[in-house]
Amino acid sequence: MWHIVKIRSYPARNGGARLYNGVTNTSLWHTYSNGQRDYGTFQLPDGLKKNDKLPEPVLTPTTKFEIHDRNLTPAEALTEGLLKDEVWQRVSDYALQLFTFGQKVSEAKGLLLVDTKYEFGLTPQGEIILIDEIHTQDSSRYWLTESYQQRIDEGVEPDNYDKEYLRLWFKERFDPYADTPAPEVPAEIIEELERRYRFVYESLAGQAFEEPDTTDIVKRIEANVLRTLGQHES
Repeated sequence: MWHIVKIRSYPARNGGARLYNGVTNTSLWHTYSNGQRDYGTFQLPDGLKKNDKLPEPVLTPTTKFEIHDRNLTPAEALTEGLLKDEVWQRVSDYALQLFTFGQKVSEAKGLLLVDTKYEFGLTPQGEIILIDEIHTQDSSRYWLTESYQQRIDEGVEPDNYDKEYLRLWFKERFDPYADTPAPEVPAEIIEELERRYRFVYESLAGQAFEEPDTTDIVKRIEANVLRTLGQHES
């Protein structure tokens, strides 16, 4: 069994259909703009605007449900037997510590770590493990610090340096639930997305991005998995 803990400092996401408002109905802005204020373990004040900073980081747990994530409160997760209270308390603590660290590092590099998701699982022995990627642009949103306030004052979206750039492009062109083929992404859009990903990597890592070895990717993945499994067994 595994679960997702999403942690946010800002309530909004852009985009469309499944994952955020604009892109999914699990987004905090989606539920907030529809009138929800009580989220079980925290309450949000009236008057927040899209892309405002929240009073403090909040945890919004979800779990896999059919083909997408499902929002739920910690109390609901406990009632449904998805995890025990002590596990939730530890997972919450881990998530907040990770997010605090990520925001501190990002801010020092001129980036706002707006929100992210952490995926946790339990081993057969009951050990909590962190799985999937962490603080990448696929699981997190990054905005440029230097232009954030000006763009908010102007009523435009913050400069985003994550996969939201591509989500917005798709949103304007097709509905993923309409059973229609997705449009082909132009080369210049892919190049710009790559530039933004590189920028975040190089800003956070403090070094130039090195092109990965793309020869025989499947064999490389298999070798890495087998090596990891061997280390785990030993």
